Amino acid sequence: MPQTRLLRPDADGIARAVALLRAGECVAFPTETVYGLGADACNERAVA
Repeated sequence: MPQTRLLRPDADGIARAVALLRAGECVAFPTETVYGLGADACNERAVA
C-alpha cells in the first residue's frame, strides 16, 4: 500500500522529494488553489 510522507519545505525535504522522484515515485505539493502531482515523465515506473 502506498505510504504518505510529509516533507518540510527546507533543503532536506526538497532533497528527499528529488530522491523520491528519481526513484519513480510521485509527489504532491500545494499550489494557491489545489494540490499538484509531480512525477518524472521520463521514468516508465512513474507514469505506469
